[in-house]
Amino acid sequence: MRYLARTATGDPLLGDDEGYVPLDAVHPDLDAVRDALPRAAAGTLGSPDDATATRTSESSLAFGAPLAAFGKLWGIGLNYVEHAGELDEDGPEEPASFLKPQSALTAPGGPIRLPPPSETERVTAEGELGVVVGRTCRNVSEADVDDVVAGYLPLIDMTAEDVLRRNPRFLTRAKSYDTFLVPGRAIAVPDEPLKLDSLTVETRYNGEQRAANRVGNMLFSPREVVAFHSRVATLRPGDLFSTGTPGAAHIDPGDTVEAVVESVGSVAAPVVRE
Repeated sequence: MRYLARTATGDPLLGDDEGYVPLDAVHPDLDAVRDALPRAAAGTLGSPDDATATRTSESSLAFGAPLAAFGKLWGIGLNYVEHAGELDEDGPEEPASFLKPQSALTAPGGPIRLPPPSETERVTAEGELGVVVGRTCRNVSEADVDDVVAGYLPLIDMTAEDVLRRNPRFLTRAKSYDTFLVPGRAIAVPDEPLKLDSLTVETRYNGEQRAANRVGNMLFSPREVVAFHSRVATLRPGDLFSTGTPGAAHIDPGDTVEAVVESVGSVAAPVVRE
């Protein structure tokens, strides 16, 4: 597995399990992680072994978000049958998608800032698998999705659940408060297509597992989700799909929530009140 990331000051990095090097030490013509996404999708990203610089250990680096700005932020609701049942909902016959604004994003590590109680008194946090698009595409078949995906990352997605329960048409508002999407610090770029169905996605709350399920138990697989939405809108490098959660945790100030995606990574963030 290789990783694309950025330092807290915005310097692009290419890494593996042994550490990170500056991206331009492998690709002198690339100035940003976004520029590397098409090569990640095409399988031509290269390795830190090819760098003109020595690796720096992950523990010695401070990370920012892996992209200076993501593109479209797609979310998929009710994508696990068990989670839909917990919400007294039937699983949809087509992907239940929504879009979040760029302002919902916060840095890896958060914090997650809860809105005032006058806005919402019940926010839930959900661990999810994120899929990052690497190439501009339209009308992609499910069989060809791996050719347009740059990689994967863990995500924490938030919902103002009481807002949503008042009226399902309030979904956009319930999902859109500032800091309501926490990305992992690195995009995991597999050396070969991942066997996604076998991977486990977890939501952890204050260090304990709150929910977990395998990607194979999704109603719509990540590849189906990307193919489906490529028929809706042209997808571009940096577009992000949050593919659904196995279960949520109600969060309060002082809590810590974590998303763990097997073979991809984890991200944790503390919860505070604005």
